[in-house]
Amino acid sequence: MKKHKVQTGWKKKIHEIIYEADTPSGKVFDIMLFVLIVISVILVMLESIEEVDQNYHQTLLTLEWVVTIFFTLEYIARLVSIKKPWKYALSFYGIIDFVSTIPLYLSYILAGSQVLLAVRAFRLLRIFRILKLVKFIGEASQLQAAMRASRTKIAVFIYVVLILSVILGTLMYLIESDEAGFTSIPRSIYWTIVTLTTVGYGDIAPQTDLGQFFATIIMILGYGIIAVPTGIVTVEFSKQNREKNNQHDIVHLNTQACTNCSAEGHRDDASHCYNCGHPL
Repeated sequence: MKKHKVQTGWKKKIHEIIYEADTPSGKVFDIMLFVLIVISVILVMLESIEEVDQNYHQTLLTLEWVVTIFFTLEYIARLVSIKKPWKYALSFYGIIDFVSTIPLYLSYILAGSQVLLAVRAFRLLRIFRILKLVKFIGEASQLQAAMRASRTKIAVFIYVVLILSVILGTLMYLIESDEAGFTSIPRSIYWTIVTLTTVGYGDIAPQTDLGQFFATIIMILGYGIIAVPTGIVTVEFSKQNREKNNQHDIVHLNTQACTNCSAEGHRDDASHCYNCGHPL
């Protein structure tokens, strides 16, 4: 019984450090994790530069092993410190952690797997986890709520843009000749999307006067189209701000994570998990 309590104690301590950011040790761990993520991504970039890799290959490899071993130990610690490890392993961040850690090991086991080393850049996605730091959690939640409230409007907007691209692309295919590069409707639609988004690769260009006239209209539409999604999210974000300011009793959330189901975003005064009812 005593052994079980000790085991539970050290697991709880590990859980507080790596899953939460309210404690001093949790904050230090998250900051250290952030620094290592940035360093690991820089290492991936440096390895892609042939001259740097030739001159400092062994140094870069050693540093990458140090970072990879740290992330491996962190991944194992996250699994053993919760009651349902499979929930973390199958979660979004669990998969990202695994995928971004395993390539270096595979490069020594499977031939030709060195190309997977670039997958380590996925570690950048883990920075979103570090946004759970107390001073960021309110802003991150507010932005997430604004994005969630905007998703239907943005989906409708993208649908309209796709329809517009098909119609304009088909018109350009009928107007322009094969010599101008508009050899098919899909290729013409590709040109329309590139023009609407103001990217303008220049690999295809209209040659006729009518085609150039339509291209001008599409370019002007492009400026308006780019502003729409930004405006939608901005309006929702402002709405979230107003609602927050109008609240008389603001509920403060912390970064405490449930040891049973790993749910986050509990109230400061919560004693049980809102998701599974497990004591916090």
